[in-house]
Amino acid sequence: MAQRHKSAIKRNRQNATRRERNRVVRSRVKTDVRKVREAVDRRDLSTAEAELRVAAKELSKAASKGILHRNAAARRIARLSKRVAALKHSAG
Repeated sequence: MAQRHKSAIKRNRQNATRRERNRVVRSRVKTDVRKVREAVDRRDLSTAEAELRVAAKELSKAASKGILHRNAAARRIARLSKRVAALKHSAG
């Protein structure tokens, strides 16, 4: 059961607000990453590069806010970049 003293009530309220904000950011990151993967699967280089820029920005922002660990964000960006580079190499 939730605590009933003032500080615990405020803490629960803050946690709910932050949980919702984090959920929105994580969802946006997942969507952006999916768009990059789908563009690579379609072999659409220009779209993949454009979506990679958007996804990298969102991942970096999430890491700076502490929603994702910075190494996890860096790893995801590196893996997406690797896929786009492979597509670029195979197309060129």
